[in-house]
Amino acid sequence: MAAQTPNEITRAGYEQLNEEYDYLVTVVRQENAERLKEAISLGDISENSEYDAAKDAQAETEGRIAEIEELLRTVKVIDESDGDTVQTGSIVKIKDMVLGITSTYHIVGTSEADPLNGKLSNASIVGSHIKGLRAGDTVEFHVPDGTAKYKVLEVRNDK
Repeated sequence: MAAQTPNEITRAGYEQLNEEYDYLVTVVRQENAERLKEAISLGDISENSEYDAAKDAQAETEGRIAEIEELLRTVKVIDESDGDTVQTGSIVKIKDMVLGITSTYHIVGTSEADPLNGKLSNASIVGSHIKGLRAGDTVEFHVPDGTAKYKVLEVRNDK
C-alpha cells in the first residue's frame, strides 16, 4: 500500500479544525449522552423515536470526530510566506479569459474549500493549475466542455 500524502491546510483552517474537534468532544458528546440518558428513561427503547434520534446524533458526532482525527493525522500545515507564487494560503485574483470574469480566491486545502465563499481548493482543477504561477502568468488546460484559460492578475501571500 502506498504512503498517504498529507493534505495541505492553512494555519487558520488547522485552528478551525481543532476548535471544531474540541467542541464536538467536550460539548456535543456530553449533550448526546444526556439525550440518550433522557430517551432511555422514557422506557421501551424498541419503539422510542427519541432514543433513535439520540443514537443517530451520537453516531453522526462520532463519525465527524473520527473524520477530524484522520484529517489531523494527515494534514500538513502550510505557513504562508511572502513569496510571489500561488501556493496554499495565497490570495489570488484571476481572470477567466474564456468568460471574461475576474474572481478573487483564497487558495486553501481540500478540507477548507468553499468556492462560493471565495475559498478554492489547491487540489481543484483551477487551483492545481494555477499553483506555482506568478502575477501575469497565463495557464490553459482542458476541461470536460472544452478549454479553460486563466490569467493570474495578483498574488498575495500575507503572513
